[in-house]
Amino acid sequence: MDDHEETGSGERDDEAGTRAALGTASAAPGEVARGWFEVAELPTGAAERLPVVVANGPEDGPVLWLTGGVHGDEATGVAAVQDAISTIARDALAALSGTIVAVPVVSPAGLRRNARHTYYADEDPNRHFPDADAESARPPKLQERIDARLYAAITGGAVEDATGVAGRDDADRDDADREPVDPPIAESAGTGVVADALIDCHTAGVGSEPFAIRDRVLYGERRSEDDAVALSDEIGRLVDAFGFPTVREYPASEYVDERLHRSTAGAVLNEAGIPAFTAELGAHSVVDDGLVEAGVAGISAVAAELGLLAAGEVPEDVGRPADHLGPAPVEFPVRRFRGPTTDDSGILRHRVAAGETFAEGDILADVVSATGEERGTVRADRDGYALGRTEGLAVYEGDPIGSLAVRDDGDLVVPREDDA
Repeated sequence: MDDHEETGSGERDDEAGTRAALGTASAAPGEVARGWFEVAELPTGAAERLPVVVANGPEDGPVLWLTGGVHGDEATGVAAVQDAISTIARDALAALSGTIVAVPVVSPAGLRRNARHTYYADEDPNRHFPDADAESARPPKLQERIDARLYAAITGGAVEDATGVAGRDDADRDDADREPVDPPIAESAGTGVVADALIDCHTAGVGSEPFAIRDRVLYGERRSEDDAVALSDEIGRLVDAFGFPTVREYPASEYVDERLHRSTAGAVLNEAGIPAFTAELGAHSVVDDGLVEAGVAGISAVAAELGLLAAGEVPEDVGRPADHLGPAPVEFPVRRFRGPTTDDSGILRHRVAAGETFAEGDILADVVSATGEERGTVRADRDGYALGRTEGLAVYEGDPIGSLAVRDDGDLVVPREDDA
């Protein structure tokens, strides 16, 4: 159904405030709307569409985007986005100054198979968002086109209509007769929904600790160092409000090599210059209700920090992030690190659990043979704590043994290597 619900105190004329719309979800001030944003045509003739919820406050203000499920097995991220938008819409809509746009499932194809990757291509769907510096001789494939359409909606750019008919809604569509248009029609992706900030909700590895990822801000030809510093300060303010332990992203060269600047949050931040960060809500595959509650509290705190809600208007039962989480295991700044790697093949036996701290030189894991004989050890080369373990028992030479948060004294604002 084209889910539209009026949950404000009364219907208002559009001239009294800004209507917010994305796809078939269109909310007047003081309303919540649910609908769909079409992003691709499937071989069967049906549309690939993303679920959308728009909560539009009675008063104008900032626009906060919430995204989840870019990896189809990251269940807690999907649930946190759903519950955050539902809680605010139900209990705080009348107090909302601005708009919250929620897309709980960014990768329906991944969700349908409960897998990190989609069946479009066996590669990470969160590495294909736009990068103006990317060069390729081939036309963009489907995942890249889908990500570009979502990115345009977030940032206010023109989007190629996925069905070839600009502005047509579900009620007017005859699926049996739909034909793609070449070239596709470019249109504005939405109305009143250009993001002022974005939180992308994920989950991490086996038994992972929850944390928020703070990307480094890159500067160069398209952004001055002063502008990058101001943008980084804004991200820091929002990440601090979110209230989860903060883990900085990889150093700049590794960040670009891993194509993290083309992730949802990475592209919105470093391509569009909009404050964005990633929330890692524990382990994948199963909803962790406690971390859903923590995520809702963190999102609500960010909404208050942005001025969408007054501090006293956050629903009382939501609480603060600190009510749901313990403190960070260490007091020094840390960054993500996948490793260290083993020099031996065999069976991996971890010595450090997620959340436990370690010092440089400590043994993190043993490698034993299939008969249990010791083959080697893996030691920490920095201080830090364990975020999570790698999946499975078997390791080969050069395999990383876990996901760690290691001491980081590097800059948060750095030149992009390509521009250096």
